Amino acid sequence: MRLTKVLLVGIVLFMAATITAQDIISVADLSKEMKNKDVLIVCATSNANYKVHITGSVNVPHSDLYNNEPIHSAIKPADEMAKILGSQGVTADKTIVVYDEGSGKYAGRLYWILKYLGAPNVKVLDGGLPAWKANRRPITGSPTKVDAATFIPKVDESVLAKIDEVKKAQGNAAYVLLDTRPADEYSGSADSKIRKGHIPGSVNIDFKNVLDAKGNLKTNDQLKSLFESKGVTADKTIITYCETSVRAGIVFMALKGLGYTKVKVYDGAYYEWQATASNKVE
Repeated sequence: MRLTKVLLVGIVLFMAATITAQDIISVADLSKEMKNKDVLIVCATSNANYKVHITGSVNVPHSDLYNNEPIHSAIKPADEMAKILGSQGVTADKTIVVYDEGSGKYAGRLYWILKYLGAPNVKVLDGGLPAWKANRRPITGSPTKVDAATFIPKVDESVLAKIDEVKKAQGNAAYVLLDTRPADEYSGSADSKIRKGHIPGSVNIDFKNVLDAKGNLKTNDQLKSLFESKGVTADKTIITYCETSVRAGIVFMALKGLGYTKVKVYDGAYYEWQATASNKVE
């Protein structure tokens, strides 16, 4: 009987760990941490959207961290991104909570960038600003006073895929290329200023499908079913991308939260891939 109880407790603890494995924080839990000096809230959207923001949050627009030449929206060198983050008081030794206007894509992008830079404790606010407002939590139009800090990057190259690895992944059973764009972009039926289609061999899961109707991350069971239905399994190296990989970040987070250990973002994305005529598209 005693052994049975021990086993049951173990199972409960395991299930609790599984449920909380995602780097997601609820409105209720973030509310409790508002005065915690070790928690920093970061708005990942534009300066215009920051005009109404979570009280106490700082603004680091995801687009400020990009070089647009030669690859559109590719990230800047690590030291340059670190300076931008530090100028807004962001340091790697804090728990960093990122949020956006509710799409999840900008928060997911900044989440991935911070993980690439080696920040160990990064979370995404579930539901973003709309969820915060819906729960009548404090918002303001006044910019948060910022004390500049030093962000020390410890780059984790394991979460970044470059074009040579993407080429290696094609037809390789150890890899899955995961296109996170809507189906019409993936198929090439959407209007586009660049070559239409997708990287040959990639599978398609629209990034919106990892979120529910309210913009909250779906349950682990729902996510696992979604990914496995497309052959995206934990034993493979998963390379996520979209046109510029802004939308790939939230999918990266969802996969990592499920315990997938080999997940990367192709930062050059479809934009880089299609720019070379010899790279085929489907």
